[in-house]
Amino acid sequence: MLNKSIKFLIDNKLVAVLMLALFIGMGVVNAPFNWDTGFLPTNPVAVDAIPDIGENQQIVYTQWEGRSPQDIEDQISYPLTTTLLGIPGVKTIRSSSMFGFSSIYIIFEEEVEFYWSRSRILEKLNSLPAGLLPDGVNPSLGPDATGLGQVYWYTLEGRDKDGNVTGGWDLHELRSIQDYYVKYALSSASGVSEVASIGGYVQEYQIDVKPELMRQYNIGLSEIVKAVKESNKDIGAQTMEINQVEYLVRGLGYVKSVADIEDAVVTSENYTSIRIKDIANVSLGPAPRRGILDKEGAEVVGGVVTARYGANPMEVINNVKEKLEELKAGLPSKELSDGTISQLTVVPFYDRSILIQETLDTLDEALSLEILITIFVIIVMVFNLRASVLISGLLPVAVLMVFITMKFFNVDANIVALSGIAIAIGTMVDIGIILTENIIRHLDEEKERYSLTGIKKSINTVVYEGSAEVSSAILTAVLT
Repeated sequence: MLNKSIKFLIDNKLVAVLMLALFIGMGVVNAPFNWDTGFLPTNPVAVDAIPDIGENQQIVYTQWEGRSPQDIEDQISYPLTTTLLGIPGVKTIRSSSMFGFSSIYIIFEEEVEFYWSRSRILEKLNSLPAGLLPDGVNPSLGPDATGLGQVYWYTLEGRDKDGNVTGGWDLHELRSIQDYYVKYALSSASGVSEVASIGGYVQEYQIDVKPELMRQYNIGLSEIVKAVKESNKDIGAQTMEINQVEYLVRGLGYVKSVADIEDAVVTSENYTSIRIKDIANVSLGPAPRRGILDKEGAEVVGGVVTARYGANPMEVINNVKEKLEELKAGLPSKELSDGTISQLTVVPFYDRSILIQETLDTLDEALSLEILITIFVIIVMVFNLRASVLISGLLPVAVLMVFITMKFFNVDANIVALSGIAIAIGTMVDIGIILTENIIRHLDEEKERYSLTGIKKSINTVVYEGSAEVSSAILTAVLT
């Protein structure tokens, strides 16, 4: 079959030229080096700095506030682990029980498709038997990303017009802006799986009850909880028609301030309402936290952008940066006591695109120099200009064809893959030299034979004979 293909391409040079042009064009389109392709579209191979060699893993996270690791292990981690073992394709399950939460790591066999495994886990979680977990505990599936998914970290900082740090922002203000503005904007970027907030204080309403007053009024904690829940909801009624116009009737009751909670009625005694403020103190305060985000010794607020499984990390980072440019105009500013305007700014402190670009530049330079040096050596050693051009032209075309194959099989262009291409150039040169030298030998022998016999073979036949003679050996060498 290989010899027939060689024969066909030798006899049909136009087809060979068209195929060569197609491979070069597709290779340029799929090349990961951000080349200016002109009128050609760009569809580069996914680019990353290092290969993702992690296991096929999914994470189930369960939160149970205020519980000890032993309680978490006995009532959440163990029951969930034994239940999830029945999922098809599971290789092993590992669990970790910490204060207030449980993490279960489900390792699947390598051949199991990533999103298929997620759907099986969700099916199992949605069909958990009643009473397996404590009331109010809901396990959730982690983001659709791998261990190398964290591609961009940033902080929110107050800066002046010259970019100098000014501060002036409270940690709870920064966290609120991160949670309700920046996070949502970046989550909409293409290829982003999750934007996790980190650092600062999550603001919440806090009710500090007074046990002595509760005992005097004979009020339990469950009654206070019920009063708060019932006071924080809207109620929809029916409609009223006035002057042939229909009006919707609604009861507005969502909590908007501390006073709304304070005025919530818990119970009544002797026609006197006992409100929450009579038996508790209500205030705004920070939620309990288990860690901080530190940057150069200062506590800051930031976020972590995680790329979706299978997405191009370089492309995801570029999409995130575009979103940051769009939302920059909406970030608030404030005037400090000294008259300085502190403009809130998104400041990156881990950007994998820098590492990726440096890796690509290094390997791009290495591949280019290797090809040039190889071409020079070929010209000197072969000492045949046409043969040297033929062998040298094989190298860049072969590299471009590798990019096409990488795109087809969803192989990332990372330092290992591109280094493999650089190493394989030696094999490509050997194949080209063996094939070309054998063709040249057959052409020389044909000249001698023609001078003796006067019978001339077509050049296509001679080239085919020279190629077919070593094609099987070359194919064996490539496959081994």
